[in-house]
Amino acid sequence: MDPLVSELRAAVGKWDARGWPRPHVMVVTGSGLAATDLGKRLAGPVGWGEILPFPVRGIVGHPLEIELLEPRQGRVVLFSRGRLHAYQGYTPAQVVFTVRLAALLGARTLMLTNSSGGLHPHHRAGDLVAVRDHLNFSGLNPLYGSLPEDWGPQFPDMAAAYDPGLRRRLLALAAEIGVAVAEGVYVGVLGPSYETPAEVAAFRVLGGDVVGMSTVLEVIAGHHMGLRCAALSLISNAAAGVTGESLDHADVLDAGREAAGKISRLLSGLLATPELLDDRE
Repeated sequence: MDPLVSELRAAVGKWDARGWPRPHVMVVTGSGLAATDLGKRLAGPVGWGEILPFPVRGIVGHPLEIELLEPRQGRVVLFSRGRLHAYQGYTPAQVVFTVRLAALLGARTLMLTNSSGGLHPHHRAGDLVAVRDHLNFSGLNPLYGSLPEDWGPQFPDMAAAYDPGLRRRLLALAAEIGVAVAEGVYVGVLGPSYETPAEVAAFRVLGGDVVGMSTVLEVIAGHHMGLRCAALSLISNAAAGVTGESLDHADVLDAGREAAGKISRLLSGLLATPELLDDRE
C-alpha cells in the first residue's frame, strides 16, 4: 500500500478513536486570521501534530491547531488555525494532507482564507478578494504521482475549481452586511521570499490580482477529491514595486488582525446558510 494512503487511513482512525464527529466543512485560516470565531466549540483546540504522521513546524501567525465547531444545528466544521506551506520544506502531499483527511472524513466543502499582496495600485491593506481562479507559479502539484482512483480523476478539469455558487453566495452575503469584496485571480508562488518588482509586473500582465504562498495546492487537492472550494483573500500589503514601500511579515499579521472581524462575519454567515452543502454549480 502506498505510504500516503496508509498514513491517511491511520489519521482517520486517530480521529474516530477520539470520538469526534466527522466534519461537513473544512475552514482554513491564513496569516494573522487565527482569531476568527465561527460557532460553538464541540472539541479542541488540539495541535495538528497530534493527528499528522510527520513533524509539524509552525510559523509566526500560524498556531497550527484545530477545533470542531457548530455554526448551526447539526453542521460540523473542522476549523484549522493555520496551514502548512511548501516553503517550510513540506512536500506537496504533506501540505494538502489535512485537506485530504477532511475529504476522507466526509467533508464536502473547503473554505480557505489567506493573506496576499495586492498587484494593482488601487489595492489597499484590508481589501478583500473572493478568488475566482488561480495561476500556479509554485512549480508544485499535489496530484503528482500515483493516487487512488477513487480519490478523483488523474487529469481533473480545473475550470470551476473555485465553486461559482459558493462565490456568488459569498458576494451576496458581503453586500447584505456591507462588507466590500472584489473578485480576482490569485497567483500562487512558492516563497518564502517576497516577489520582485519585475515578477509583480509580469503577474499583472498575466491577469493576476493578488499574490501569495498558499491556497493553490489545497484547492487542487480538494477539487480533485470532490470538495466545493472557495477562497477569500485579504490584501495585507501592496506587492513589491506597486508603492515602493518595503515588505514585512509583521505588517501581514497586523492587517489580518484588523480584518478578522469582517472575515468572521462573512464566514459565519456563509457557514450558517442552509444550502451550503447542497447547491453545487
